[in-house]
Amino acid sequence: MLKLPSENQSGKPTVSPYNSAITLLSVGHACVDVYQGAVAALVPFLVAERGYGYAAVSGVVLAASLLSSVAQPLFGALTDRWPLPWLLPVSTLLAGAGIGLSGVGGSYGPTLACVALSGVGVAAYHPESARVARSVGQGAGHRGMAWFSLGGNLGFAAAPLLVAVVVEAGGLRLTPLLALPALAGAALCLPVLRELARRRVAGAGAVRKVGRDDRASFVKLSLAVVCRSIAFVGLSTFLSLFATQRLGGGTAAGTAALVVLYTGGAVGSVLGGALADRWGRVAVARWSYLVGAVAVAGVLLVPGPALYLFVALTSAGLYVPFSLQVTLGQDYLPSRIGTASGITLGLTVSVGGLVSPLIGALADATSLRTALLPLVAMPVLSWALFRTLPEPAAPEEEAVPAAAGR
Repeated sequence: MLKLPSENQSGKPTVSPYNSAITLLSVGHACVDVYQGAVAALVPFLVAERGYGYAAVSGVVLAASLLSSVAQPLFGALTDRWPLPWLLPVSTLLAGAGIGLSGVGGSYGPTLACVALSGVGVAAYHPESARVARSVGQGAGHRGMAWFSLGGNLGFAAAPLLVAVVVEAGGLRLTPLLALPALAGAALCLPVLRELARRRVAGAGAVRKVGRDDRASFVKLSLAVVCRSIAFVGLSTFLSLFATQRLGGGTAAGTAALVVLYTGGAVGSVLGGALADRWGRVAVARWSYLVGAVAVAGVLLVPGPALYLFVALTSAGLYVPFSLQVTLGQDYLPSRIGTASGITLGLTVSVGGLVSPLIGALADATSLRTALLPLVAMPVLSWALFRTLPEPAAPEEEAVPAAAGR
């Protein structure tokens, strides 16, 4: 049986990284987000092995993002109406199958179809997993979500190394091996599903948020996340190629830059939860975006190996707010947690992939640095939007009767 959150002296539940349900969800999240990071990590190999140009590889990123951006709010709305925990293992397998098959066919069309399939799996996973994570966290708010987000960021960080090891060993034809994390992630979901079923029968599994929706603040938050997404996805899509051009050293320099970007994100997610406990989510996110703006400019303008330092600062500036934005969205829309999760984790995050083809086309026409320079403005816009946001009081929770949670 999974270890559930314990209670402190005040009677409120506490969450630690050792809570079994949160830990399993975090590791499962890592297995899914490997496939989001894998798309950008495959870009240099698609260029080298298949001769794709900037616009073509941007189309691959677009294929992974388009269905995900459209589908996540739909899956979120479904989970608001009917809890669908079985989506966790099924969507994990779908995400892995798409990336695993992406290198098998040699033509462009099947590659786009496979990464789009993976995007659907990612879309189906995130709203329901965020709902389940908030539920098993039992009101721990951004601290529990920070640990859940940590897993996803570790998956992003592992993706470039995993892709490099597999694809450099035998080319794109070995991408089916990249489906192995999905098998592990689906297996890890099963104990969580059994525990949710046990708690549902006992009448202790479901929690309903009580409070008024603040739609205006949610819209502003969503716009801030869109700006963050454009900066992050645009930079991560082309960072490997940019680092290779600036520093030389072949694909190793680009892979190292992606590892720094994603690893810094893992640290930033946990740091964000700790800082928000002290200063509040809105204030922490606001200052983080200022750091992110300076750091993105440093990546593009400062010469030499200092690029890696600014990549790390960029990662911190863009990732510290990440889990905080998810719980903010849930607290701004307490009656629609699944929808809020689908938008903050999905639609707004995926918009960056929709902009990537424009960056690629501009890079083909000018230079990669010129095309990436507008990204400096995106964290500034996020900062400006966060200046208008209130820090919401966490909505109260009430238990849902067992029959209603089925």
